[in-house]
Order: sequence, then C-alpha cells, then structure tokens
Amino acid sequence: MNILKLLIAKAEKLLPSAALVTALFTVSCTTKKTQELSIAVFIPGILSDSPVYSMLASGVQTAVSKYTVETGKKVQAEILEAGTNQADWGNKLTALAASGTYRVIISSNPSMPEIVTPIVQKFPNQKFILLDAFEEGNSNIATVRYNQREQAFLSGYIAALMSKTHKIGLITAQQYPVMDNVILPGYIEGAKAAWPATVPDYRIVGNWYDASKGSELAHAMFNAGVDVILPVCGGASQGVIAAAKELGFYITWFDNNGFSKAPGSVISSTVIKQDKMAQKITSEFLAGETAWGSAKTVGVKDGYVDFIQDDPLYISTVPEPVRSKVAKLVESVKNGSFELSQ
Repeated sequence: MNILKLLIAKAEKLLPSAALVTALFTVSCTTKKTQELSIAVFIPGILSDSPVYSMLASGVQTAVSKYTVETGKKVQAEILEAGTNQADWGNKLTALAASGTYRVIISSNPSMPEIVTPIVQKFPNQKFILLDAFEEGNSNIATVRYNQREQAFLSGYIAALMSKTHKIGLITAQQYPVMDNVILPGYIEGAKAAWPATVPDYRIVGNWYDASKGSELAHAMFNAGVDVILPVCGGASQGVIAAAKELGFYITWFDNNGFSKAPGSVISSTVIKQDKMAQKITSEFLAGETAWGSAKTVGVKDGYVDFIQDDPLYISTVPEPVRSKVAKLVESVKNGSFELSQ
C-alpha cells in the first residue's frame, strides 16, 4: 500500500466516512515529526499518463541527488501518485499535511492553489511549492506558472497556417480558469493572427482519461470540417491521436515533444521545461532560498517554454514556408519584440 493510501486508510479507521479532515488531523498525532529535509512530490494523476508529471518527478530527483553529492546530507523524497479523480486530491493532500512528515509538498496543476489554500489554514506549518500554478501573497505557498498564452498562441498560429478548411479545434478535459481565460483565447488569437477568418471549434471530454470520448469528439469535429486539433485532455488525448491516424487530420501538441506519437499527423509541439524548473525550485528550497508568497511567470524568453523546430518529423511534415513564418514568430517572442502576457 502506498503512503497516500496508508494515511487515508488510517484516517478512515479513526472516523469512517465522517469528517475526514478531522480524522486526518488525528493521524498527524500518531505519525512521525517532520523530517529535517523531506519532500513529497504530489502527482495529481498518474506518472505513466503524463510526461509533464514525469518531468516534475525527474527534476526534483535530480536536484536531490545533486544536493546529496555536494553536501553529504541525505534528503527524503517521495513520489506520490494521486490518480486521475480530482475530487480525491484535496483529501489526499490533507492527509499528507496532517501527517507532519514532509517539510515541503511539491506539485503541479493550475487547480492546486484552490485546493491547497484551505489546507494551509488548518496546517500552518506545511509549505507547498506549486508549478504550473499561480497564487501570490500566501506565506506558505510559492508558485511558478508557464506562459501558456504563448504556448497556445504558437499552437493556434501554426494550426491556422496548416488548415485547408480554416476550421481548427481544441479538445479539453474540462473547463478550468487557465483553459477558459488563457489557453483557449490564446489559441484562437494565434490562429486569427495567421488567418483572420479561421473558425474555432471547442469541445469538452468531461475528465482527463476517457480516450473513447476523446476519439468521439475528434470524429465529430472532423465531420464538421475541422482539420487541425489541439488536445489538452490528458489520457483522453490518446483517442484524438487514434482518430487523427484514422481520419487524416493534423494535431498540434502541448507541453512535451509529441511528434513521435503520430508521425506525419503532429505538426507542432510547444513544450514546457518542467524538469528544468522542478530542479531549480527544489535546489532553491534545499538551499533555504524559496521566496514564500511569490508567484512567478516564465515563458519563451526565460527558456522554460519553447516551440520545437529541429525535430526531423517537424521538418518532414510541415512545409518550409510555414516553418519560416513560425520561426520568425518564435524569434520575436524570444527577443521580446512580440510580447504575450499571461
């Protein structure tokens, strides 16, 4: 049984299904005190389903290993998978905080600040570092978000350049503030910068894992004339990939290099350097340099968001005139002559 299940199981034995937070607080009285240097990496999902979360774990582990070699001090670092049911994340994070085991809990997801804020009110000694998230002014929390408007704009730009029907789509797992206020508008904005008459199509899976529903939505979009789709829907993206291979539409990919997922179908990959950032923020924590209460935004200019241009599959799939236009746009974002604030 993993640590998360063990903590919750203890809580349920103490007070079955009744006030879970109270039960979890009771657990903290029976568990060991906070380790001198102890880190929990809370994965709000499953590592094997998400390269972004794998990068998070890898970056933390790299920083811990480097710190141990340089200082000789041992650090306890646990990687904890919470599963894809978002409704469970709050209880599982509460269990970790109540245990008093970890000096800091590191996680990554735009929804984390909303989940974590009431937890630190109950457990004021618990610290959180949250990537791909934004929350400022809370002395228990430090956050770093990636400029996903840049990501979305670049994805929309090449989608519109490659679309023959001038209809592009975005399939998301669910509605959430970053999707509604940043990614979707940025995707449309980028598309219209390339081709003003582009028509967007937006659909919602309802969860982060249903590949069948992802495929169903992709088929419906294709039948409506969409010939380029951006999937931001976790495991459900596998259904979109399968549909692209079957039907022949293009895919723009988010967060990591996705060209090999469907050679000839994937026309772009906008990546975030989550492993690089995770290593940086972990090293800062271990050195006692975390700026608690801070909220940073990093993007293309900072080296934490990028558009992959050197992959052979990108070069063989996307015509040179399109690649040339995209290269000029990416360079203008890098040198600051074209700015897209979050």
